Amino acid sequence: MSAEQDVTFMRRAIELARKCPPSETAFSVGAVLVVDGVEIATGFSRETDAKVHAEESALNKLDPDDPRLATATIYSTLEPCSQRATASRPPCTDRILRAGIPRVVVAWREPATFVTNCVGVEKLRQHGVEVLELPELAAEAMSMNRHLDLG
Repeated sequence: MSAEQDVTFMRRAIELARKCPPSETAFSVGAVLVVDGVEIATGFSRETDAKVHAEESALNKLDPDDPRLATATIYSTLEPCSQRATASRPPCTDRILRAGIPRVVVAWREPATFVTNCVGVEKLRQHGVEVLELPELAAEAMSMNRHLDLG
């Protein structure tokens, strides 16, 4: 992926984050799964239920064994979660690792608003996933979350 494509797909994820039903207890996040420059699935926080995360929503739209995931990039406006309040919903980092997605692009890291120590980026990198951060888009990606304490 080119730097220009990364910015384009992250802006698409930001558009999706703007669709999230507002919440006082969770961030509004958008996610886009891309293979060979083509969007194959999207998701946003609270798209299908009050607890669904953006990455989870996008991944739920594909077969877990979809061979395209092995070459996919997932764009998420916020660092994928590394822990969840309920064991019935695995953290998004675990879902990404299980799917075999080799590349993750994020706009900003999760602040300590709801989770004291999110280590999504670190965990993905420890497992060989390429993680690219686009800090130049962080303010835009945070904009729909300004009502929350962003640390």
